[in-house]
Amino acid sequence: MPATRYTVSDVMSHTAIAVGREASYKEIVQLMHQWKVSALPVLEGEGRVVGVVSEADLLPKEEYRRDEPPRHTERLDEAAKAGAVLAEELMSSPAVTVHPDATLAEAARIMARKAVKRLPVVNGVGMLEGVVSRSDLLTVFLRPDEEIEAEVRQLVLGELPLPAHVGFSVLEGVVTLQGPLRDRALVPLLARAIRAVEGVVDVRLALDGEARAAA
Repeated sequence: MPATRYTVSDVMSHTAIAVGREASYKEIVQLMHQWKVSALPVLEGEGRVVGVVSEADLLPKEEYRRDEPPRHTERLDEAAKAGAVLAEELMSSPAVTVHPDATLAEAARIMARKAVKRLPVVNGVGMLEGVVSRSDLLTVFLRPDEEIEAEVRQLVLGELPLPAHVGFSVLEGVVTLQGPLRDRALVPLLARAIRAVEGVVDVRLALDGEARAAA
């Protein structure tokens, strides 16, 4: 289906706050507090991303400030960061990044798999172009119902036209198909195509007079 595909470049912040390898612990904390962000890309040279320093990288300094280093090997890296004072010592490297032409679904999968809240957006040679956050990915769900309806009508139903007696509506991002539909083979095709439209929250079927979620 030729439904509009938003990419990371459509929703990312093009102005990214970043630090160099030599940035101090305190400078990093101050920048995070000032800009209300939970992680900062670490750059070298002309802007190549070499790592990311996050709140999780900073917390061991407080966690192990008074306690003895852990005995469990898996936590030794965290304890080592408790003594770090520069970005290059604190950062997680290599950085988990995404390209600007990646789809929002691809970016969401990377965030979920790597358990991160923000991703540096880099070009083909690793230069920083921006940052995309979880909240950025959710902005597509702010699309007005009228805009979603127009896209479903033009791009989805243009390819899979509904019979005249079957209609559809959009409310709070939920698309509902209603009316008698004899060709049930169309149902999964329609549901899949409509879900591909950015901003659609769910697809409901009322093709037998009773609304239900599309499979």
